[in-house]
Amino acid sequence: MPGLAALAIDLGGSHATCALVRDGGIVASKSIPADGTTGLGGLLPAIAETLRELMQTTHTDRADCSAVVMGFPGIAIARENHVLATNAKFDDAPGLDLTGWFKKALGLPFLIENDARLALLGEYAFGAARGAEDAVMITLGTGIGGAAMLGGRLLQSKHGLAGTIGGHLPLNMSGRQCTCGNIGCAESEGSTFFLPVIYRAQPGGAEGSLANREGIGFAELFLAAEAGDKPAKSALEHCLRAWAVLTVGLIHMYDPEVVVIGGSVMKREAEILPKLQQYVKEHAWTPNRTVPLRTAVLGSNAALLGALPLVEYSL
Repeated sequence: MPGLAALAIDLGGSHATCALVRDGGIVASKSIPADGTTGLGGLLPAIAETLRELMQTTHTDRADCSAVVMGFPGIAIARENHVLATNAKFDDAPGLDLTGWFKKALGLPFLIENDARLALLGEYAFGAARGAEDAVMITLGTGIGGAAMLGGRLLQSKHGLAGTIGGHLPLNMSGRQCTCGNIGCAESEGSTFFLPVIYRAQPGGAEGSLANREGIGFAELFLAAEAGDKPAKSALEHCLRAWAVLTVGLIHMYDPEVVVIGGSVMKREAEILPKLQQYVKEHAWTPNRTVPLRTAVLGSNAALLGALPLVEYSL
């Protein structure tokens, strides 16, 4: 996609990263504060101003940009450029005319996709899924995202759910209630948001070294486990098994050539990936082959770079 340029927005619950992307790279980017609990409408002017600033500092004319592309942390119907549903982040988004707003503010076409799906597009075009037409991506973080593509295209369905909410596949019929309302989702069994609850549910968790921590990250959990904290070791094994079971489930659903796993948790790739790969080897029913697992290589830039292939096949 030589010469293709776009303005990209990766929207998160605490910040929005805006970027000018071109030729498979990020020319310039800037993050601005965002509060997912206060809505998206009030944030749009700051986003537009940041994008204008990026164009100005890089001496990029509006005519050189093909579109504005937003990665959204919820369910988006890309064919209609519409947010269908949210999960306690930017809950006003389904009622916003984002296409009209960005056309008026920046004079450019607008495209939207789920953020995990956009990240998979980035890894497919420029990263760990390159060369694979059928791919799945799992993002491990505050929540758990899942995305799938077949034949080099993201799955699209009438109601926008196909290949979008992998993190909300149920793994445990007797599990805890997830933020989505379901029971025993992958997210409620292995995400950072639920980690304090998961830790305290382990034997000895009420007296462990992390018991009184209001928030627990996987970095702290790994360190506590290495220091001999038994509830931390047990919680870590619980999460690893949740990720492994989810991976096999997505492999059975989509028959990918590769599974890409991203998120800050994968800084511990050496402790995580071999265990997940071994579980897949033992439990995934893929006759005569084992689906390889790869760590995402684009990091926080994946969704931003996914804007380019989305523009290429959408406009």
